[in-house]
Amino acid sequence: MSAAEGDAPARASHLPGEAGIWVLILGDLGVFAVFFATFLVYRAQDVALYATSQQTLQRGLGLLNTGLLLTSSLCVALAVVDVRERRPARAVQLLAAAFACGAGFAVSKAFEWGAKIRAGITLNTDEFYSFYFMFTGIHLLHLLIGLGVLGYLMARLRRAEAGAAPVSAMEAGGAFWHLVDLLWVVLFALLYLLR
Repeated sequence: MSAAEGDAPARASHLPGEAGIWVLILGDLGVFAVFFATFLVYRAQDVALYATSQQTLQRGLGLLNTGLLLTSSLCVALAVVDVRERRPARAVQLLAAAFACGAGFAVSKAFEWGAKIRAGITLNTDEFYSFYFMFTGIHLLHLLIGLGVLGYLMARLRRAEAGAAPVSAMEAGGAFWHLVDLLWVVLFALLYLLR
C-alpha cells in the first residue's frame, strides 16, 4: 500500500476547520430551524395573509441574491482548495470575488428594504412582514460577520508565505460562509417561493 493510499482514510475523516466552528454552525442551524418551524406554524394559521404579503416581494431580487450567494460560496470553496494546494495568491482573488458577491447581496437587500419602507411596509405591517424583516435582518447580520471573516482571511493570506497558508482558518471561514448561503437558500424558499 502506498503512502497516498494510507492517507486516504485519514483525509476522508477530516473535519474541516476547528471543532468550535461546527458547534457554532450546529447551534445556528438549530436556532434557525426553530425560526423556520415557527414561521410555518403561523403561516398555516393564515395562508391568505402570507400569500398576499408574499406577492409584494420582488422575486427577481431574491433570485439575484441567491445567485450572488451561490457564486460566492463556489468562490470560497475554490479558495479553500487553493489554500490546501499552496496557491494563496489565487485564493485571495477568489475570496475577493466572494466578498464582492456578498457585498452585492447587502446592497441589494438595502435597496429591497428601502423600497418596502418607502411603500409604507415595515416590521409592523403584518405578521408576514414581521417574520420577513426579522429573518432577513438576522441573516444580514450573519452575512456582515461573514464578510468580516472573508476580509480577515484575505489579509492573513496576503501575509502568509506559500507554505504557511492558514488551512484550518480557511476551512472554518469557508464553513461559516456556506452556512450564510444555506440559510439564505431556505429563507428564499420560505419567504419568496412557498405557496
